Amino acid sequence: MKKIWQVILTVSALMALQSFTVMAFGETEKQKYTVVRQEKEFEIRFYPSAILATVYSDSKTYRELAYPGFSKLAGYIFGGNKTDTKISMTSPVHMDMNEASMSFVMPSAYTEESLPAPDDPEVKLERTEDVYVAAIRFGGYASDRDIVKYSEKLKSLLSEKGIGWYGNFRYLGYNPPFQPFGRRNEIIVNVKWKDSE
Repeated sequence: MKKIWQVILTVSALMALQSFTVMAFGETEKQKYTVVRQEKEFEIRFYPSAILATVYSDSKTYRELAYPGFSKLAGYIFGGNKTDTKISMTSPVHMDMNEASMSFVMPSAYTEESLPAPDDPEVKLERTEDVYVAAIRFGGYASDRDIVKYSEKLKSLLSEKGIGWYGNFRYLGYNPPFQPFGRRNEIIVNVKWKDSE
């Protein structure tokens, strides 16, 4: 009987945590994009230019990059900058395992001029170009194995459709680490695309 109550309490706690997470992060600004082609297992998107706060490292795995990278970037947006400004968290978090980089997208209200300079010299502010990407989605907690698996799957799907791609396959993570359910992960890669396609 005691074990049954432990299970019930654990499930109840997880459900409460999930509800809190949805409420706390429901208003988080997401990076803007437009879907220009929808396929069964992936989609083509257009991303307009955005400003990223990025850290680079010599990490070899997802976990090696995730924790120190997140800590440095969180430090910047939580006030670790020249004006002690608190900057809202956005989603998704970008990771490029080939470059060993992690990036936070800056809120769209900011410009290069209005963003405060980071206190940490390892945090770099960079503006991306307008770009078309292919994106494939998967759930759960991401791992290095998942990132490789879905990168290869997306590569295969693009080849089947005759869609050319270039650059590195990158990981996008949309959820805080303490959100156990409804997790959204994506792999994206730049594609050669014309508006008329």
